[in-house]
Amino acid sequence: MNREELLNYQAAATTQMQQKKRLHCCTAAGCFSSGAVAVKESLAAAVKTQGLEDQIAVCSVGCLKLCGQGPLVATEDALYEQVQPDGASALIAALNGQEEPENLPIKCDRQQPFFTRQQPIVLENSGQIDPEKIDEYIAVGGYQALYEALIEMNPSEVIEEITRSGLRGRGGGGYPTGLKWATVAKMPGQQKYVVCNADEGDPGAFMDRAILESDPHRVIEGMAIAAYAVGADSGYIYIRAEYPLAIKRLQKAIQQAKRLGLMGSKIFDSPFDFKVDIRVGAGAFVCGEETALISSVEGKRGTPRTRPPYPAESGLWGYPTLINNVETYANVTAILREGGAWYANIGTEKSKGTKVFALTGKVKNTGLIEVPMGTSVRDIVEVMGGGVPGGGKVKAVQTGGPSGGCIPEHLLDTPVDYDSLKQVGTIMGSGGAIVMDEETSMVEISRFYMEFCRDESCGKCIPCRAGTVQLYELLTKLLDRQCKARDLAQLEELCQMVQEMSLCGLGMTAPNPVVSTLKYFREEYTGLLRE
Repeated sequence: MNREELLNYQAAATTQMQQKKRLHCCTAAGCFSSGAVAVKESLAAAVKTQGLEDQIAVCSVGCLKLCGQGPLVATEDALYEQVQPDGASALIAALNGQEEPENLPIKCDRQQPFFTRQQPIVLENSGQIDPEKIDEYIAVGGYQALYEALIEMNPSEVIEEITRSGLRGRGGGGYPTGLKWATVAKMPGQQKYVVCNADEGDPGAFMDRAILESDPHRVIEGMAIAAYAVGADSGYIYIRAEYPLAIKRLQKAIQQAKRLGLMGSKIFDSPFDFKVDIRVGAGAFVCGEETALISSVEGKRGTPRTRPPYPAESGLWGYPTLINNVETYANVTAILREGGAWYANIGTEKSKGTKVFALTGKVKNTGLIEVPMGTSVRDIVEVMGGGVPGGGKVKAVQTGGPSGGCIPEHLLDTPVDYDSLKQVGTIMGSGGAIVMDEETSMVEISRFYMEFCRDESCGKCIPCRAGTVQLYELLTKLLDRQCKARDLAQLEELCQMVQEMSLCGLGMTAPNPVVSTLKYFREEYTGLLRE
């Protein structure tokens, strides 16, 4: 496929999408699990019954963001929540111009802050296109950035644009993406790999899953651009088996791209070859750590190894390997399309762009949000999220999953950026944000995360293998009111030991929820001590 063929394909696909009124039915995992398939079938049947097949198209789309109110169905100017199959006829009648038909589903206010405060870059196509149709991705500009990179830019120019954008890795560490790409590009040798880390395992996190279910071609295109920039010709997407819908849509996207010549040999008649395969993980949380992920892709047990050497120097099968997560790759096409300077103008001085969060817990609006870096935690939770249902008060917000910490209510004005969150004792992580109200026991929360880390420890190093067990048992003993002051001191000493002595990030960060809750909610710990 050349440029002219791509533009012709885009024009034809755009015309096809504009021929009928489109009814967007969310079929991402959240709505899928609450009956979206039956709703879509009922909508299609109602269109046929009312003789509107030439005027209305019922389309599957990705996440419509307000996940807690699914199934969701959207028209051009309205969003309906909690749609049931028996409301399909009324919804179609309303779309056809009938005023206030009976049994019409609840209409959601699209002018509420949950939607208006968002700035979609990664999620710009989410809920707008059918993720299983490459035609619709191309219609909204898909694969244009790949063409421009291959034909109009050399690899160093691509890396310069990514560096200029200030994009940092969205997997949690926040390492500068341009620097990582440049490091891999400088490594000698003909064989290199790019890897997409889609092993999202934090409790309450579903950002990467939603991106892959809603816009899989965007991630594949970002990987292809990265491969061109660093000199790789092969890529792997490592995704956990618990994400069957994302796996299915990724497989379909790869097949479609191959069929159109957008993956494979001599893409866009250039010398660039690129193929990408999927590796399905068994759900081990430790495989989110890059060296453990590499071992798993190679067919070995997923355990971390000491660094250096880093994957950029010696990764898959000993070759230089670039590893970024889903959201990082999903930013690449927009950066090349709009320019690195455009992206760098969004966010804060040291944290550029936007961040996707999965907002869950004791909050009114549960779902997926994308906000500029620097937005305060309070804005996310109380303004966009609507606060605690029933007028309750937020007690804390936990970010970063088992590797993060809890932000107390008096620090909710903390801006969401890498450095500010670190200063208050937590991390950005991959983007989970769990809201807790005043009925939540912070000691129980700490034990929950420690139990998770204990179960997920690979056992390779003693500090993590034994330390997480001891921490869990001490927290259980505390909740059973069997601890004295010396036990609390031992708890703190153990936290420090596990942080400083563990081999990989899982163990190093496992005590974080305990450390942060001890800092901000110490009275809950001391209140459980035995007299």
